[in-house]
Amino acid sequence: MSKSSELRAKDVAALEKEISDLLKAHFGLRMQKATQQLGNNAALRATRRDIARARTILAEKKKGAAQ
Repeated sequence: MSKSSELRAKDVAALEKEISDLLKAHFGLRMQKATQQLGNNAALRATRRDIARARTILAEKKKGAAQ
């Protein structure tokens, strides 16, 4: 789980890479759930929220750069 303060310290390219990594991790967790190998169902929720947090900060940074 990444804190918002850690994400805010990153630049746009690093945030995009972070989102990409989180999406890959979320996909892996979904596949584990589908094959009934996932032991911690809360991990899906946590990664989904991390993705949303990173996308929100990325949108804020892009909006700030556009102004």
